[in-house]
Amino acid sequence: MPETNLLLVDDLRENLVALEALVRGSGRRVFSARGGEEALSLMLEHPFALAIVDVQMPSMDGFELAELMRGTERTRHIPIVFVTAAGRELNYAFRGYETGAVDFLYKPLDPVAVRSKVDVFVDLYRQRQELLRMQEQLERAVKMRDDFLSMVSHELRNPLNALYLQAQLRQRMAAKGQPPDLAAFQKMVSRDEHQIRSMIRLLDDLLDISRARTGRLAMSPSEMDLALAARRAVEAVHDQARTAGVQISVEAPAAMGFVGDEFRLEQVVLNLLTNALRYGRGQPVAVRLRTEGREALLSVRDQGPGVPAAEQERIFQQFERGSTGGQVAGLGLGLFISRQIVEAHGGRLELRSDPGDGAEFTLRLPLPAAGA
Repeated sequence: MPETNLLLVDDLRENLVALEALVRGSGRRVFSARGGEEALSLMLEHPFALAIVDVQMPSMDGFELAELMRGTERTRHIPIVFVTAAGRELNYAFRGYETGAVDFLYKPLDPVAVRSKVDVFVDLYRQRQELLRMQEQLERAVKMRDDFLSMVSHELRNPLNALYLQAQLRQRMAAKGQPPDLAAFQKMVSRDEHQIRSMIRLLDDLLDISRARTGRLAMSPSEMDLALAARRAVEAVHDQARTAGVQISVEAPAAMGFVGDEFRLEQVVLNLLTNALRYGRGQPVAVRLRTEGREALLSVRDQGPGVPAAEQERIFQQFERGSTGGQVAGLGLGLFISRQIVEAHGGRLELRSDPGDGAEFTLRLPLPAAGA
């Protein structure tokens, strides 16, 4: 938890030193001011849980300072406790409460009373800050929910609209009694399958995100060929790459033995390739598989705008997408799920990128021990 700031205002240094000795404590930061102008300057720079202000000061007394504080949005909510050496018969307390004070302390100060009052205001301030933090988290969660529902609706609407239009077209053909053109019919079926696969993948991502958050992302490790899995992932995006005019190169050994969940690791490479096609601006994409020590390194590199340093960790979070690609499809789940899968294999998913120089995502997977 951040430190709680306290402000002491008195024109006499010895009074400030004595008061600071009473109010300092763990998690507290004490600021001192020798006059009203200095106090206002500090209040404009820092948030304060409490201001303890001496009433009788030259040039600007405590009451004048309190009135100025109440006139500014940033300072009006700071609780003020006045300190005075004047007797109670002068009725300073009435004027103090009129200017917004919450309490009065009379000199000579009672150390126990001072500490207890400060403790109360510090606790109230921390509780208020915690409530504000919880409110911000709630508002962010509501916004994430709304954004998520909007994205899901958008991602489902496109393939559903395409399927609906295809169905309408076939219905009109049937109503006219037209014999189906075999080539055109096969093309329609192929488009239908593509849209259905898109929706299935979207639903699978939603299920995966739920499983990952509860630690139930299923893995079925077995002996597999990592090189073959990489080539199959490239083959899966072949049509998408050809349509976009993107060339995908593969540099890999003929085979690389591994023990892992073949389907899940292929899913990771597919996610990375899909992102490279989305963000790569039509430039070539390179897939490379090699070994380094006792690790297998499988990288996917694009030649797009790259990922700014400030975003390189954020894009691995749920529902987050890069800001350099404009309006792109997807829910922002692929990288989050991919990292969960790789870590479940005891590996790491790393990103190396400089703005304007593309992005390279690398899976680092531990190879099985010799003879295992």
